Amino acid sequence: MKIAAYLDRGQPRVGIVASDLQSVLPLDLPPEAAALGALAVVELQAQGRPMPATGAPVAIDAIQLTAPIPRPRRNIFCVGKNYHAHAKEFAGSGFDSSAKAGGDIPSVPIFFTKVPESVIGPTDAIVVPKEVSTAIDYEVELTVIIGKGGKGIRKQDALSHVWGYTVVNDVTARDWQQRHLQWLLGKSFDTFCPMGPWLVTADECDGTNTRVRTWVNGELRQDAVTPDLIFDVPTLIETLSAGITLYPGDIIATGTPVGVGIGFKPPKYLQPGDVVKMEIDGIGVIENPVR
Repeated sequence: MKIAAYLDRGQPRVGIVASDLQSVLPLDLPPEAAALGALAVVELQAQGRPMPATGAPVAIDAIQLTAPIPRPRRNIFCVGKNYHAHAKEFAGSGFDSSAKAGGDIPSVPIFFTKVPESVIGPTDAIVVPKEVSTAIDYEVELTVIIGKGGKGIRKQDALSHVWGYTVVNDVTARDWQQRHLQWLLGKSFDTFCPMGPWLVTADECDGTNTRVRTWVNGELRQDAVTPDLIFDVPTLIETLSAGITLYPGDIIATGTPVGVGIGFKPPKYLQPGDVVKMEIDGIGVIENPVR
């Protein structure tokens, strides 16, 4: 099942995406629930409540997709340096403020967060804040949506807590990431978290074995598979939940593979006029212009 959040004649709605991806079945949700996007469905299911009734199908072309969770209830959990080749790429870039502590390949997951207000939709513009930074980079990431909350979740039980997956572009101001010796600020600028195109349930997408790719202006930059993760999804959930209670709708971006802009010499930062396309097999495509 794919759950999309969208605007229909300016009003927030939530619906089930048809198998041919050409239409959406609107869900009968009150306005305050629809404003939460797909989070409303995740929370209903976590409570054991039935899915709302559906209305007549609406053509995808007639609506505007928004981020599936337009405003997460709290910060997005993110993982740094979680593909072997990218960890080496980043450590060699001179911008890795964590390298002294963890070396090229981290021995434990490196977590940071992005603020909820950084989230934008799957076709919205990424804004380069030229007065603040021009070292803006892209990072495609398989992103986990928690369905069943908990604390102290064991690795062997972790996948039963996964509702599904989406695509996130962990946009980053590399100079801020280096200068401030932590990653929250450089990761959390406005528009720095494109998300979408929808949420896909775990029974339709095997996040443990899928392919992630990025194109910038049609040039393939990133191409990897999730079995190459240093720390897999169950390990990430076990680590996070050891001391932090996870809740339905929590979002975990699992890290990006080799091929980010900072890895090129000279770096290939995003420029106004660029178009960044990201695809994860089993989920879909987000495509964001840069301005």
